[in-house]
Amino acid sequence: MAIPIHAPGTMIRGSGFVANQHAQEATRRDFLYVATTAFAGVGAVMTAWPFIDQMAPDAAALALGSTEVDLSKIPVGQSITVTWRGKPVFIRHRSEGDIKAARDVDVTKLPDPVPDSARVKKPEWLVVVGVCTHLGCIPLAQPNFFGGTGWFCLCHG
Repeated sequence: MAIPIHAPGTMIRGSGFVANQHAQEATRRDFLYVATTAFAGVGAVMTAWPFIDQMAPDAAALALGSTEVDLSKIPVGQSITVTWRGKPVFIRHRSEGDIKAARDVDVTKLPDPVPDSARVKKPEWLVVVGVCTHLGCIPLAQPNFFGGTGWFCLCHG
């Protein structure tokens, strides 16, 4: 099989092999290709940026996303209600008796059978979103109509 011989500086068709180093030098056309591609890429990013940026939450939404509460001002056995994202949040500083009573509950008799240890991170604090899961009403904070501690839903008891 014979190997075709080509003149220096020519390209063998279909192989991508260049027989001469001088043919690989950058030309004005190569520069225009690179500059046009870079300009188009920057233009695409600048065009897309406002659309991407408008998807981020605004300052008002970010401000509603966090609420800070000074827990040191809540005495043992007391509850407070704060607002978080437009919903009431009940925070109770539980006493040792409250913690023991919550741990002694028969979990199998609860509608949502989860032990107290799985519901709280620190046993002395109970933090719950104060919205009824059925109709969205807000339970009344303690003391309830039956004299117990906790919260009472007017719709469901």
